[in-house]
Amino acid sequence: MITLHSPVETVLGGAAKKVGKVKEQLGISTVGDLLRHFPRTYLKVDEPSTVTDLAPGQHISIVGRVGEARLRSYQDRRTQRTAYRLEVRLDTDGPSLRLTYFARNKGIATHFENRHAVGTLGVFIGKVDRFRDEWQLTNPTMVPLEGPAPAAPGDDAARAAVAGMRALFPVYPATAGVESWDLQAAVAFALSVLAEPDDPLPERLRDEQGLVGVREAFERVHQPDSWADVTRGLQRFRFDEALVTQLVLARRRAALRAVAAAPRTGERPDGTRGGLLAAFDARLPFELTAGQVAVGAEIEADLAAGHPMNRLLQGEVGSGKTLVALRAMLRVVDSGGQAVLLAPTEVLAQQHHRSLGRLLGDLAQPGMLGGAEEATGIALLTGSSTTQQRREALLRIASGEAGVVVGTHALLEDRVSFADLGLVVVDEQHRFGVEQRAALTDKAEKPPHVLVMTATPIPRTVAMTVFGDLETSVLSELPAGRAPIQTNVVPLAEAPRWLDRAWQRVREEVEKGHQAYVVCPRISEETAEQGESDAVDLDAEGEVVAPPTTRPAAVETVVALLREGPLAGLRVEALHGRMAPDDKDRVMRRFAAGEVDVLVSTTVIEVGVDVANATTMVLLDADRFGVSQLHQLRGRVGRGGLPGLCLLVTNASAGTPARERLDAVAATTDGFELSRVDLEQRREGDVLGASQSGRRSSLQTLRVLRDEGTIVAAREVATALLADDPDLRALPQLAAAVVDLETSAGAAYLERS
Repeated sequence: MITLHSPVETVLGGAAKKVGKVKEQLGISTVGDLLRHFPRTYLKVDEPSTVTDLAPGQHISIVGRVGEARLRSYQDRRTQRTAYRLEVRLDTDGPSLRLTYFARNKGIATHFENRHAVGTLGVFIGKVDRFRDEWQLTNPTMVPLEGPAPAAPGDDAARAAVAGMRALFPVYPATAGVESWDLQAAVAFALSVLAEPDDPLPERLRDEQGLVGVREAFERVHQPDSWADVTRGLQRFRFDEALVTQLVLARRRAALRAVAAAPRTGERPDGTRGGLLAAFDARLPFELTAGQVAVGAEIEADLAAGHPMNRLLQGEVGSGKTLVALRAMLRVVDSGGQAVLLAPTEVLAQQHHRSLGRLLGDLAQPGMLGGAEEATGIALLTGSSTTQQRREALLRIASGEAGVVVGTHALLEDRVSFADLGLVVVDEQHRFGVEQRAALTDKAEKPPHVLVMTATPIPRTVAMTVFGDLETSVLSELPAGRAPIQTNVVPLAEAPRWLDRAWQRVREEVEKGHQAYVVCPRISEETAEQGESDAVDLDAEGEVVAPPTTRPAAVETVVALLREGPLAGLRVEALHGRMAPDDKDRVMRRFAAGEVDVLVSTTVIEVGVDVANATTMVLLDADRFGVSQLHQLRGRVGRGGLPGLCLLVTNASAGTPARERLDAVAATTDGFELSRVDLEQRREGDVLGASQSGRRSSLQTLRVLRDEGTIVAAREVATALLADDPDLRALPQLAAAVVDLETSAGAAYLERS
């Protein structure tokens, strides 16, 4: 009896070598794996395919009819022997395609010619390129559907595929030595002998969600008679995947709630109440936004609970996340504990240290003349701290004198110990791995509360899928005093003189007493900023489009050009990650003090840098940055009540994906809208942070933007199922799928939270 757990070789014909490739290259070991290896596209077999929007290097699968075929001989320049070339014109529903086959002997060439007899309708699969202003496929794979051409001798799989054709012809992801129709024949045989599989979803649940049974879903996906069949079949598997994912995340949330943590209500262990937060609130020179008040209340409730807070705080650039985090930190200090703010870079850590000290004033000067009675200390620890600075910081942290601690990865070292670590705030959490965050939380005697922050807006379904074991708070309202930012594309391909005008605008802003940023993707012409990579564009099949051939703008080169050219006479300084820490800090302090007019930097200023007098940003080679990164960067201007200007300089031509990305950024300042644009232009694996080494490391059929309704419904079902049956004892197959995801590499994307 063939079941979903049977080895794939029980249904896959052919030599052992082909079976090995199916297992090793496609990751298919069982019949169940095979049936979940879904077609990547479908072709209507009764008419030629519509061929539009082709791109060089794109993999295509089309149905076409041979309109003309001509066999030519030529002399091979390398071997000096006679070789043969078959040139075929393929008629499609759109522009005709040129097919070219090369053969070294007359027998093979004649076989190609016979296979492409005029009038033959067939399926053709290959990579398309341009040749003499025509689209061309070179040596494509072909199987005849109808007409005078014979099937290839011995090509049983192709003949079986044609014999079993329905209205739609499935095309499967394949690999070298394994054709799509090899997989199609194996699937068809598997479905004909498969024992009725047990359905992991009970009939009641399927009816409630309008889902077909699992066997019917397999048949609709692999042997459809219509597009409606495909949709109904895939709907079932997308819901299954969403449900298992949400069950894993719901179990994690439940497990976290079962862990004991010290409540941080503002009351110390001795029964007295701290007054630091109240004193801070009383001194604020402005009112909190409604969003800050609401999120602050959510965090206070979490801190007062007997289990660890695990909350994601996301918000627009400049929405006041740091202030919300500081108030939570002060609540923990009032409770007798310590709070730590973990930043990904030294520049950001130093910026946070300065800004927190500025916000707290005398509340950050304990035991000092002029210090407030309620004051607590702030300690800074980074990799560049001197021996003396490190010794002092470690002592203040271990003794508890420093209630607030700011630092980088240096805080993760074994020698760092806390008196009573109660709250961990992680800024730009996506830059830290699970192990790194755990290294810090493990320093607490009891599991600490955790607040992770990001200024990269996250669509609802991504938050539910990737960060589903965190509670989510959103700050979408900007504080008073934030001015609008005007963003314009400077298209050098069409208007090269506009760059001169961009530098004039920078000079004009400086003459008004303001400051400007110039951002480059590289430090020098040879060196990228650590952790950076160029943005890439993908074609319709997910293949990388060749990057620009021009060298990207580099800080060291641009500084010299600006000082000697369009910004001569202005105070222009450089900032990048390769500089010594003291030099970076000195430059940032001078820029913040107004002693530098124009700061030419890499993306080290992307987050956390707050200079109210900076009004203008010029992003060179802006097409080399991603959408979210561009949005983050422009958030550095317009922070002091003055209108901001962001100029996106690019050589990308109109209509290219890179240019469309920049046009989208220029069209809106809504970070949540841009996050959707960003995700739509990226592979799902990039969205989920999946490993590039394996096919099973990300979602299979589910897409976080397209399938929002499915994910929302699955989350509700998962919550209800676990409320009634926490161990899923009544649904053993579903329970097994949950355990499998929890323990497999397929859960890698879930570990980001």
